[in-house]
Amino acid sequence: MNARRSDSVRLPLPAAGALQVYVSYADERSDWAVIYVHGFGSTRGGVKAEALEAACARRGWTFVSFDFRGHGQSTGTMVELRGSGLLEDLETVRTYLASRGVPRLCPVGSSMGGWATAWFTLRHPGRVPACVVLAPAFDFLHRRVATLTEEEHAQWKRTGRLRVRSDWVDTEIGYGMVEEIDLFPMEKLAAELSRPMLILHGMLDTVVPYQVSLTFMEQAVCPHIELRLFKDGDHRLLAYKDELAESACNFFSRYR
Repeated sequence: MNARRSDSVRLPLPAAGALQVYVSYADERSDWAVIYVHGFGSTRGGVKAEALEAACARRGWTFVSFDFRGHGQSTGTMVELRGSGLLEDLETVRTYLASRGVPRLCPVGSSMGGWATAWFTLRHPGRVPACVVLAPAFDFLHRRVATLTEEEHAQWKRTGRLRVRSDWVDTEIGYGMVEEIDLFPMEKLAAELSRPMLILHGMLDTVVPYQVSLTFMEQAVCPHIELRLFKDGDHRLLAYKDELAESACNFFSRYR
């Protein structure tokens, strides 16, 4: 295994606040990197990120991870969460890495991070050779609204806050997410995404049903999209973390 170095960077955001970014690399850096894009309520340092970093290290590849605003050690709150904000955070990290001689990125996004990865890839076809998404929440903005009753939706709009609880997160999100809902239709993503994509999804996922990935696969115009289903896999796919990492790196080897 090549000798590795790592940097922990506090990256200022254009308006205010900062993102916490982590970079690990071999002595000789290449002009591209694998970047892990975490999910809702998660952080840059989860076990899937660790497995992906280890897989990159075995190959001598540069690895990057970061905390979205409102997550981990970055500034901000979950109430400020917006789809546009996720993409702005990714853009900030991309600009920083380009200034360090790493202009191309191969993102691996999980759940909400899969949504951000897909839209980031659509916007940067010249800088993203390929992407990998894990249980991608392609329609997470619409799905969040669809699960609410009219009364719950009205209360969210009135108060500006909605409590979200799951087995791993208990937080509040803001209504600004809904105000952007028409900016990111899955149909546009399926029609315009042009780079190779690998989708990995568990069939026991109760958060983002695997049928979402099937629908996207059927609608996608790009021919270079692959879907792998894990029959006993849940949303987080932690039992498959090493397999996910190796699958992602093998996929990138074909396109980087």
